[in-house]
Amino acid sequence: MTFRIARIVLREVALPLREPFRISSGVTRERRILLVELFEADGASAWGECVAGERPNYSPETIDTCRHALTEWLAPLVLGRTFPGAADVGPVLDAPVRGHRMAKAALEMTCWALEAELAGRPLAAVLGGARREIPVGISLGIQATPAALAEKALAARAEGYRRVKLKIMPGADLAFVAAVREVLPDQVLSVDANAAYRADDAEHLAGLDRFRLAMIEQPLEPEDLRRHAELQRRLETPLCLDESITSPARAEDAVALGSARIVNIKPGRVGGHGPARGVHDVCAAHRIPVWCGGMLESGIGRAHNVALASLPNFSLPGDLSPSARYWDRDIVTPEWTMSPDGLVRVPFDRPGLGVTVDRDRVDDLTVRMEELAA
Repeated sequence: MTFRIARIVLREVALPLREPFRISSGVTRERRILLVELFEADGASAWGECVAGERPNYSPETIDTCRHALTEWLAPLVLGRTFPGAADVGPVLDAPVRGHRMAKAALEMTCWALEAELAGRPLAAVLGGARREIPVGISLGIQATPAALAEKALAARAEGYRRVKLKIMPGADLAFVAAVREVLPDQVLSVDANAAYRADDAEHLAGLDRFRLAMIEQPLEPEDLRRHAELQRRLETPLCLDESITSPARAEDAVALGSARIVNIKPGRVGGHGPARGVHDVCAAHRIPVWCGGMLESGIGRAHNVALASLPNFSLPGDLSPSARYWDRDIVTPEWTMSPDGLVRVPFDRPGLGVTVDRDRVDDLTVRMEELAA
């Protein structure tokens, strides 16, 4: 589906979270989100979202570095250019610019949405997905006490979530997980450390084996695949890699080393839908199950993630919580919802993202906007 990019509009919106979200490296109370709208030469448009955070605690990239990369280096590579399809955008961005994967993903993923709009097809179908429903997990931030975490976990199960993920860090791990496992003896549980531990914490981390967890996500430094492999050999619980997986080649390295038995794929982290599909395919070829993680996205980013998670090897519940989990009011209609039995519906009945961006809501929330033209 050929298209020519005539204009790019960048909007920063400020969305306050319903409650603070704490991980091992910091607390988020309000989400600064960079939205991307692409306009095709004939007037069609589509939306995407940059998942970078306010600080470089999860990734070296931030919303501000991404804005700079987009305006100075990436947008000039695509403005006024005709592409045979969205799959051709990524290589154009990669050739002259190293890194900046979150900034690249913001453009690349929006191009996939534009292709879907122009073709009159749902984004999930354009990406090669087919599943109509996806099981949903929830990610619970670090709480003040084990009892407080157990209370939130009980509430999550009551809402129907298929998996409950607990954020952990040194000093807020074993006792917290024990409290949740005591009240939820049969719930699918996992933990996520966001790289808060070191290799010499292996014996301590082995203490998590007794809780029958589905996975321990990203316990060590993202760059350290070898020590993840050594840790995995000491643990019964499967390790899942998140921050470590930045490309299909990186996924191949992790598989070859035995660094993980599960992979969390976030398209905004790896450079877009093209690389995310590549990671998916590498893992599928080696029978490594994958799931789609979240980055506190708005309903626009959620639409992209849901579409990607309809691919066949996304066999584990994803962090695809409904809009009301994070926001008093989202920026799309209809808002994302979850069925009582913990499933999100993939909108195969509508072209593009499957939701409508609420422009009035976006306008009200916009704190900065700039337009780039060919």
